[in-house]
Amino acid sequence: MKNTLKAVVLVLFDTATVSAHDGHKSKQDSTAQQADTVMNAHSTEEGHKDHTHTSEADSHDAHPQDAHHEKKVKADLADFPTIHPLIVHFAIVLLIVGAILAVVNIFFIKRELAWTAFAMVLVGFVAAYLAGRYFHPHTHGLTEHAKLVLEQHDFWADWTINLGFIGLLLQGINLFIFKSKRWAMAIVAVVLLSAAYAVAQAGHYGAQLVHIEGVGPEGKFLELEHDH
Repeated sequence: MKNTLKAVVLVLFDTATVSAHDGHKSKQDSTAQQADTVMNAHSTEEGHKDHTHTSEADSHDAHPQDAHHEKKVKADLADFPTIHPLIVHFAIVLLIVGAILAVVNIFFIKRELAWTAFAMVLVGFVAAYLAGRYFHPHTHGLTEHAKLVLEQHDFWADWTINLGFIGLLLQGINLFIFKSKRWAMAIVAVVLLSAAYAVAQAGHYGAQLVHIEGVGPEGKFLELEHDH
């Protein structure tokens, strides 16, 4: 009987031990499974963030390229609010160089130099006339100070056209009538130098309007041609 009781106690002890071990093992397995689930969820979230970040970065990188392809490197003439500055620079350069050649030719008296000066003044006068009469931009919304600068610019632009025409006419008379007389060449040189001074002053006030008063860049304060 005593041996039987011992056997029953041992069996119950072994059963309890196995059950506790299995329960502990099950708890460990459950904890491990939960940890795996959390890690997998974290990995999935990180992967989603990386994918989203990569997609945004790719989209951000692609945007400047699309903008670069849409915007032309060399603009057409129709893209400019006014082509006045594209024409007036011919007048500035050619009238000044023509006046210098007229002065130099007083000492050399070369018909080649006289004809070259005549050609430069001719093209310069045409450019000044077109820029001042046909392609002069119309403005709106100017400040009072900018209006004063514009008045000076127009004043000297008018004198450029007038003196350029007079100098061109006198140079032609000198070539065909006076046959490059030194005194006639000196008169022409004085008139052309005056035209060169006038165009330089007009250019100065024009540059002041653009770079100081802000008139012109991106069409600011200008009325487009199709508005008239």
